[in-house]
Amino acid sequence: MDFSSKEDIDAPIAEVFRSISDFENMERMALRRGVDVQRMGDVHHPENGLAWEIEFQFRGKKRNLHLSLSTYEPVTQIVLTGTGSGLDGAMDIELLALSPRRTRLSVTLSLTPKTLSGRLMVQSLKLARSKLNRGFKKRVSEFAKQTEDRVGRSA
Repeated sequence: MDFSSKEDIDAPIAEVFRSISDFENMERMALRRGVDVQRMGDVHHPENGLAWEIEFQFRGKKRNLHLSLSTYEPVTQIVLTGTGSGLDGAMDIELLALSPRRTRLSVTLSLTPKTLSGRLMVQSLKLARSKLNRGFKKRVSEFAKQTEDRVGRSA
């Protein structure tokens, strides 16, 4: 099951990459949503390997996720891969400079079931696909807006 979204951001590509690679801020955002996050690795040198053990509630059950930074190409791409609760997933975040002050953010999330319970979960997600897709696009859009605002304040 795949979700994807594209947003254009009025900010230079380097600033947008700095924002999406601010892993400490991402951890704080997750903690505010009630997600337990434990980081492994040096956030100041993510190219050396960075991973997280994540625990959260989804559909009334406690879920565990091991998330790792599998690709880190400064200014262009970050790929996060995860395993847990019968699912494997990958989030591909790509940046494209449209102009010196405008950047396109493309985010793709892929979920693949690995167990019977994972298949059942993906099947239930497919039933709510349009609602989940709207929510995914909304979150990416909110992140793009926050990035624009943050860059605008620092300029």
